[in-house]
Amino acid sequence: MTTTKTSPLLVLGSTGKTGRRVTARLQERGYEVRAASRGGAVRFDWDDESTWEPALDGVGAAYLVDSMRSDAGVSMRKFTELAVARGVRRLVLLSHRDWVVPEGQEKLPCERAVRESGAEWTLLKPAWFAQNFSEDPFFRGQVMAGEVVWSTGAGTEPFVDVEDIADVAVAALTEEGHAGEAYELSGPRLLSLDEVVGEIARATGRTVTYRPASPEEFRAYAAGRGLPEDFAGLLNMLFGWIAENRFATLGDGVRRALGREPRDFADYVGTAAATGVWQD
Repeated sequence: MTTTKTSPLLVLGSTGKTGRRVTARLQERGYEVRAASRGGAVRFDWDDESTWEPALDGVGAAYLVDSMRSDAGVSMRKFTELAVARGVRRLVLLSHRDWVVPEGQEKLPCERAVRESGAEWTLLKPAWFAQNFSEDPFFRGQVMAGEVVWSTGAGTEPFVDVEDIADVAVAALTEEGHAGEAYELSGPRLLSLDEVVGEIARATGRTVTYRPASPEEFRAYAAGRGLPEDFAGLLNMLFGWIAENRFATLGDGVRRALGREPRDFADYVGTAAATGVWQD
């Protein structure tokens, strides 16, 4: 199947870090994009199934971002079944690297729903977003305060540039050769949080330091800055995986999908710093 410019392409989460970039790239290439979000002109809400069918009307391919809830797989299965019934032929899912769960439990049920949908599918499995440091209010606030406090110890992570994720998503939506692929997306090197803040400090001239915290210390720190307790708990779990170097491996998805190397974290920092995002 080749995606044509006669059928709209649906982008869920079109105001998010990846979705707005995917939308912009598709529009620049002349595709009709149905940019869907809870508050957009095309309304889509995982909690309101009446918004699903209008968003899918006439669509040939779709970029999917799940609800991020414990029942996300159930909703994804219902939605992908409806999508295929409505004629959608290609699905590209923004997923995750494999979550660690007890023996016998489903790791990533949204992936299974997409794989079993009957449509052509591609899975994007990124590392931590580099853009979290400039576009997430909590993490950007840490940079602006001059102290990044994470419970990651000396662990490392191959932070991925969201621009690369968007490039791979657009390729998978519009080109041949990506069906049945699960792309592990990462940057080209492993970075500790010390190295991350060092890159940002050099590019901005700001004093930014990394303070390793225990999970308990991070929970108290987060609560003092208004972060919901359940989200702080999720971050502690993810930070713990970084501390263990559980995902301290480089993915080859950018190279396989695009035929080029992924962008380096230093390139992201330089680009972000030039926008003034870390200026007072």
